[in-house]
Amino acid sequence: CQVVSGADYGWRSGTGKWPPYYEDSLPPVVNIGPGSPTGVAAGVGAKFPAKYRDALFALDWTFGTIYAIHLEARGAGYVGKSEPFVYGAPLPVTDAIVGDDGALYFTIGGRGTQSALYRVTYDRPLGDEKPAAEPAEVVAARKLRRELEAFHGKENPAAVDRAWPHLASPDRFLRHAARVAVESQPVGQWAGRVFAADDPQTRVTGAVALARRGNPAEHREKLTAALLELDPATLDESQLLGYLRAWALDFIRLGKPTDAEREEIVAKLDPLLPSKSADANTELVRVLVYLEAPSVIGKTLALIEGRGAPEIPDWTELIERNPGYGGTIRAMLDNYPPSREIGFAFMLRNLRSGWTLGQRRRYFEFLNAAAKHPGGASFGGFLANTRDEALGFCTNEERAALADVTGENFNPVPDFPIHPPKGPGRVWTVDTAGRVANSGKFREASFENGRGLFHAAGCAACHRFAGLGGDIGPDLTSIRNKFDAAYVLESILEPSKNISDQYGSSQVTLKDGNTLTGLVVEREGTLDVYPPDAKAEPSTVKTADVAKVEPVPVSQMPPGLINAMNGDEVRDLLAYLMSAGDPKDKVYGK
Repeated sequence: CQVVSGADYGWRSGTGKWPPYYEDSLPPVVNIGPGSPTGVAAGVGAKFPAKYRDALFALDWTFGTIYAIHLEARGAGYVGKSEPFVYGAPLPVTDAIVGDDGALYFTIGGRGTQSALYRVTYDRPLGDEKPAAEPAEVVAARKLRRELEAFHGKENPAAVDRAWPHLASPDRFLRHAARVAVESQPVGQWAGRVFAADDPQTRVTGAVALARRGNPAEHREKLTAALLELDPATLDESQLLGYLRAWALDFIRLGKPTDAEREEIVAKLDPLLPSKSADANTELVRVLVYLEAPSVIGKTLALIEGRGAPEIPDWTELIERNPGYGGTIRAMLDNYPPSREIGFAFMLRNLRSGWTLGQRRRYFEFLNAAAKHPGGASFGGFLANTRDEALGFCTNEERAALADVTGENFNPVPDFPIHPPKGPGRVWTVDTAGRVANSGKFREASFENGRGLFHAAGCAACHRFAGLGGDIGPDLTSIRNKFDAAYVLESILEPSKNISDQYGSSQVTLKDGNTLTGLVVEREGTLDVYPPDAKAEPSTVKTADVAKVEPVPVSQMPPGLINAMNGDEVRDLLAYLMSAGDPKDKVYGK
């Protein structure tokens, strides 16, 4: 994303992500796909061909890739294309810089992995390449954006007059710069202009600004009236999305409409659902659910059940660079979940009234069907939380009638036999267990036995591997891309030696003096504390009851998990962990 003045792109996790069409946000420069971004460097000064000298280099730790991002000015912003520039497996890249000698230097490491410094050079003669001149209209648009950005964050009597015409700009970067310039001025200088604006785009952009900066007592009723004056059926898709975002911000920032206003807004918006625009459907459902529109349940269930083929991203090349995470993503691509429809179900979960028992049943049956698709580590938990919140608004009679469709486990379960270790076991040490870490012996290892031992030993209670298991600890599918077999054994036998800051245990001290120890997961207003016993239920406490949370230098994972295994079983388990869940992996010599 281009970090222009005043930009806001939402939040990275869960439902905090913003869609790119939000009127108070901006579209991305380029979508790279899944990964763990760790650094960005400009190619300025590199002794590379002009194409790469003018590029940005973006580093992805998970998939071991440095991308060259080739930018193209478009209006007052940029669009880009990504090209894999350097990649390897494993290659956990952490940062990069162009040196004084014109080479690109980058480092790898992190999370206990091997650190190293690399240099990338170009060993052929460089031509006298000069960048192409930018079109005059692009230069002018960028200059105008920067002029408008000069008004950001400070009062200037000239700002509103200068920025106002550009609230109607078809260029989103200019429109954004103009809106933030207006928002930076006293609301009294421009609120009246929003109500008087004849141009639909100006009124929509101005309404977004007023919803963000207005005073509920002074502006809520007037802004609602101004939005009601627009005919959404006459707006193009971009304007309609902005209009719906303005309504959402009006409710979020300035407050609920009156009952009479609510009925009038529903009468405006309800005929638009369903829309030919998938994005408009998403925002219409969002707003109409908030307004408790009488028809929104039936219309949304029809959208869910009438879904077409999903838009499946092309990540084929990417997932080859990390067989661990890649295997999980490949499984998801092969049976892609109905993500937009899950979003509809998420919105419907908080609708308290208006349901028939049949509609409730259709809703929960969809969640059950969605859970049959593979997803990331939190996918099952997300669906379960959605179901549980929806159940919270069901009557006792409804819950009893729906019990047959509301009790499913949304985390995938093994469909293969799991047998306890045969032994005889021993107290394994790093030295004795290390003797089975010879990769040559892995050729004799059993994939099926290793997989079963992973579950029998309790590893899957906390860790996901190849799409199965818990989500309390880190996903181990890609562990072989980060660590060698000896390190993995050491982590199993001495789990407290290297504890990730993401998964360390904590001691939670309550205001009444009681303490809880375990892995802490923050929820909205509560903390879930998972005890070291993976089979035990977590304790949930209110955030308001917590006095302090302190890290504990002891791993959540108990030592001795493999002490019941014999040498062949340790070998089988270790080979399985190094296979990324693939029975044909080279670790088995196949």
